[in-house]
Amino acid sequence: MSSTIETTQKIPSTGSGDETNDEERFEYELIIERRKGLQLLDWKELVAYRDLFRFLIWRQIKVRYAQSAIGIGWAIIQPVFSMVIFTIVFGRLAKVDSDGVPYALFSFAALVPWTYFSNAVNDGVASLVSEANMLRKIYFPRLLLPLSAVAAKLLDFAIAMLVLVALMVAYRHPPGMGIVMLPLLVLLMSLSAAAISIWLTALAVQYRDVKHGMGFVIQIAMYASPVVYPTSLVPAEYRLLYALNPMVGVIEGFRSALLGTQSMPWDLIAVGTVSATLMFISGLAFFRSKEKIFADVA
Repeated sequence: MSSTIETTQKIPSTGSGDETNDEERFEYELIIERRKGLQLLDWKELVAYRDLFRFLIWRQIKVRYAQSAIGIGWAIIQPVFSMVIFTIVFGRLAKVDSDGVPYALFSFAALVPWTYFSNAVNDGVASLVSEANMLRKIYFPRLLLPLSAVAAKLLDFAIAMLVLVALMVAYRHPPGMGIVMLPLLVLLMSLSAAAISIWLTALAVQYRDVKHGMGFVIQIAMYASPVVYPTSLVPAEYRLLYALNPMVGVIEGFRSALLGTQSMPWDLIAVGTVSATLMFISGLAFFRSKEKIFADVA
């Protein structure tokens, strides 16, 4: 079903014998045809289902905060508590370098994009399995599920950004001119989360091990990203290899834009952009190749 295209065509009625009424009468015919070739993105179809996309985002947000005593406060608690623990362990005890800014500010500027990325990937990977009943009953572009999960987390990201601004005011640390690059970094951050979600959610439908291993993988990925340490600790010969992780450029870019810890790391951002784009394109191809079995194995 998912490798087909559904269109509705308006056709004239076969007629009832009454010429006056037949002039205004039409019937609708549902046409189901096989998608030609491996089309990665069907923009026309995605636009046609934009209302469903908006509904899925709204439902993700509503489900997350429904019957929650703290509600939207969960978007603040996770990065703030992580910042406190990291400041004590890595800032006070381990004396990790923070590029000349208070460690709390240094770590929180990284935790805001990282928390978005990890939560978006977790929800995106689980999106197809959690909507198995919906997959079996109706047709819609399956890609909307991981993409809506990634988009819904932008609300939490916006709330955490407000806390970061408050922290910068408290430490009297105004942003530099690099802040104009923030929209580009947010775009790269979202692309990275979408790329990995599309890859892993297609795998998770067939192999439940993916879902069980996500917590472990995300934890390792955090320490493989410069959340608690600066990239200056990474040897120069491994810098570009390290930047294949797209969150390296995003996190160091956030610190540069908001805290001015260093000049904008264009080399890290460029490598990360190429890496995220390739992962996104290959993820779409893999998703399309597996799409026909989703309803059967989910």
